[in-house]
Amino acid sequence: MAQIEQLERAGLEAIERAATSDELERARVAHLGRRAPLPNLLRSVAQLDGDRRALVGAAANRARRALEQAVERRSAQLSAQELHARLVAEGVDVTLPADPRPQVGRLHLITQTRRQIEDVFVALGYEVVEGPEVETVHYNFDALNHSPTHPSRLPTDTFYLDRAGAPLDIFDPDAPLLRVHTSPMQIRAMEAQPPPIRVIVPGRVFRPDSDATHSPQFHQVEGLAVDEDITLADLKGTLLTFARAIFGEQREVRLRPHFFPFTEPSVEVDVSCFACAQGANGRCSLCRGTGWIEILGAGMVDPAVLGAVAEHGYDPERVQGFAFGMGVERIAMLRHGIPDLRLLYDNDVRMLEQF
Repeated sequence: MAQIEQLERAGLEAIERAATSDELERARVAHLGRRAPLPNLLRSVAQLDGDRRALVGAAANRARRALEQAVERRSAQLSAQELHARLVAEGVDVTLPADPRPQVGRLHLITQTRRQIEDVFVALGYEVVEGPEVETVHYNFDALNHSPTHPSRLPTDTFYLDRAGAPLDIFDPDAPLLRVHTSPMQIRAMEAQPPPIRVIVPGRVFRPDSDATHSPQFHQVEGLAVDEDITLADLKGTLLTFARAIFGEQREVRLRPHFFPFTEPSVEVDVSCFACAQGANGRCSLCRGTGWIEILGAGMVDPAVLGAVAEHGYDPERVQGFAFGMGVERIAMLRHGIPDLRLLYDNDVRMLEQF
């Protein structure tokens, strides 16, 4: 019994001396843990004789409860003290002036416009895919039905890449180049999955041009839809939905005959002017009094393009499709009245902060 009282006294003193929660935990483990003397004594009570077992067991249990209660009381005291100390140390003087709000960045206008275009077509059921910026002549020209004499193949219109000092051969299907459009992903996407397919392809493209409306690097969004019984009317309806989402609900579109190697028939697509009343103002700087603004090129996928991926399920006799491509910078310039494409790349914060 004397041993139990001694253990209880030692435990209470240790608990009372604990100045922090960590010290209290160490005292609890030392006096109430599995290897502490008092719990060990409780486990050995069963080996004592009847009357002595009852007396020793009762005394040991009272000592254990006293220590547990002491731990709870001291824990509450220390928690309150530590909370108060933390509140004092971390206190905020509400009379001080607030810190100036840090400048928050924003998406560049080109990125904003690209994402808005993507949102429109994703809502129409299109998947967004991306492809390599370094392409081959096969994907950039041959598979897209460009004739061998097409002027865009010339080094003056395309950035070709050196191959370990090998002479440039612009007719080599494996010759590397910087893609001039995102259209190569038409072929890559169709190789990757059978019809039906509906994808848009945003990305950077490269051409040796530089003036107020052209840049050596710019951004395009390519669109492709292939399925059975797709017609030019489906293309017009899709582009009308796009034009109204981007330029306003009152917009109309018109299709004008054109030529692209990878579509047949091919069309240029115009949107009704949103700066004047359909050409009523003959001095409109945007539409120049015509009432229409060219926004992109499109057309029905040429059967020769489908033939290039016929082994992947694109039988030109069974499926049809349409494709379109637009310049992201051009859409941004039209929407926001930016007169010079180079302003988008000058990194002049005064201009960029307006959008």
